[in-house]
Amino acid sequence: MKVAILGTGMVGQALAAKLSEVGQDVMIGTRNAEETMSRTAPGMFGNPPFRVWKEQHPPVSLGTYSQAAVHGEVVLNATSGSASLDALRLAGEANLNGKILIDISNPLDFSKGMPPSLTVCNTDSLAEQIQRALPQVRVVKTLNTVNAMVMVNPQLVAGGDHHLFISGNDAGAKAKVVELLKSWFGWQHIIDLGDIKTARGSEMVLPMWISLMGTLKTPMFNFKVTQ
Repeated sequence: MKVAILGTGMVGQALAAKLSEVGQDVMIGTRNAEETMSRTAPGMFGNPPFRVWKEQHPPVSLGTYSQAAVHGEVVLNATSGSASLDALRLAGEANLNGKILIDISNPLDFSKGMPPSLTVCNTDSLAEQIQRALPQVRVVKTLNTVNAMVMVNPQLVAGGDHHLFISGNDAGAKAKVVELLKSWFGWQHIIDLGDIKTARGSEMVLPMWISLMGTLKTPMFNFKVTQ
C-alpha cells in the first residue's frame, strides 16, 4: 500500500520506519524537502537531524506535503497540533478528498513551557477542526494517546494487553483503520469511541498522560480499560 506520513519528527520517523519494514511504500511529507534535508541541528528531543535518519532508511521517500498527499492511498497526520491545519492546507484538499486521514496530532501548546496546555478542548477538538476543514476526507482519530515507540510496537507495554481509542464519522474508514492498526503494528485491543466529537476525550487525555510520564519517569506505558 502507498502510505503518506505528514511530519518528519519523532512520530513520523517511527511510523515510517515500521511501515517500510512491513513492506509499505512510504513517503514522508514536509513543508520544504530541501530545507529539511539540510538541517544539521538535533531534533527537539536530541535525536539526530532528519537527514541522518533518512540515510538509514533509504526506501522511505521524502517530498512536500502535497507530493506525499498525492502519493498516499492512506495519509497519516503526524505533524504537531499547532501546525496540522496549515500542513493539511499545503497538502491540498483535492489531493486528500476521499482518502482516509489518520490523525495522530494533539493540540498541545508549549508556548508557556511545561507542562503544555491544550489549544482546544471541551467543546471542540483538533480532529473536529480538521474534519470541518476537509469535509470530503475520512478523518479517523487514533494513536494520539501513546508514545511513538508504543504506537508501532504495542507489545512493548504489558505484552500488548492495553487499549487504543478510535474516533470518526465514517464507519467504513474506522473499520479499515482498525484492520491496518492490527496488521501494521500488532494492536490487539481497540475501542471505538464513536463519532469524531469523541476525539475531544482522547485529546484531553494528554495532560494526564504527560503527568503520568513525569511520575513514572518513562513514556513506555498505556491505559487498559476493564469492566
